[in-house]
Amino acid sequence: MGGINRNKLQHNVAVTLLAGMVLTTCGILSACQSEDGFRTGTKTSDAYVNPQKVEEVAEEDLKAVNFIYDYDKLTYDLIWSDEFDYEGLPEVTKWNYDTGGSGWGNNELQYYTSDKNAYVTEGNLVIEARKEEWEGKEFTSARLVSRDKGDWLYGKIEVRAKLPAGLGTWPAIWMLPTDWEYGSWPASGEIDIMEHVGYNQNTVHASIHTQSYYHKINTQKTATRIVEGVSEDFHVYSIEWLPDKILAFIDGEQYFTFEPSKITKSPTFKEWPFDKKMHLLMNIAVGGNWGGAKGIDENIYPVQMLVDYVRVYQSKEINELTN
Repeated sequence: MGGINRNKLQHNVAVTLLAGMVLTTCGILSACQSEDGFRTGTKTSDAYVNPQKVEEVAEEDLKAVNFIYDYDKLTYDLIWSDEFDYEGLPEVTKWNYDTGGSGWGNNELQYYTSDKNAYVTEGNLVIEARKEEWEGKEFTSARLVSRDKGDWLYGKIEVRAKLPAGLGTWPAIWMLPTDWEYGSWPASGEIDIMEHVGYNQNTVHASIHTQSYYHKINTQKTATRIVEGVSEDFHVYSIEWLPDKILAFIDGEQYFTFEPSKITKSPTFKEWPFDKKMHLLMNIAVGGNWGGAKGIDENIYPVQMLVDYVRVYQSKEINELTN
């Protein structure tokens, strides 16, 4: 009898194994391909964008693009102001109030009143937060709004103010849309001219919120600046709101820029809802998701935000460009 040819047997086994591997691998690769034919692993990557399927944004849906102007040559005229050169309640022709104790979407602890926590004296608007029971809440405060009495599209907004201090305080100077034409928050936008939380004394924040960029999905656009003595001295908090960008300043020094066309090629209202009228808000919140993140010192109350003036300017060059 003849013997076994071991070299030939090993060769046949190797070929058989290799063929099986090829078939198995091909089966796996076939299963791993997306329906578009792009192999990305065990599934199609959520980050992958097929360039053949990217929809072009219609020209009429583009926002904050194709505005041509010389920023350095813009001129501004005062169109609305409150110098607080009177005594008593804030001027009724200029200010409304948001009232209530709903928590305001941030689990805030104060009840906003309409006639007891805001007054004008000695040349300043005083917004005062107090430790007192009111309508089931343990704190009261005020939230002044210019809605329906001061609503603007583009411009320079300046507020000279001195901020409260203390753990749990959350003063803000900010803007919201008047008509909410793009939908509920954050789709229609928010501009934060100044925010400060007491547990981070002297750190001032400027931010914007839109459907694409907001804090609950950690995409908000913001900047901070350390300003010594924000609770001892007055400082000017301002923005320049232009048709394609928003700039924020403290005492005339710029520290924040939001320009959506530098973030995405084709911005829509999701990135730039700021082509509709907005109004100003000024308030002190107590506690809340941010203001109360490190606790509340109940022994500091009452606390005050003093506002020396509010001034709103508009540029005739921008008005001519956008009207």
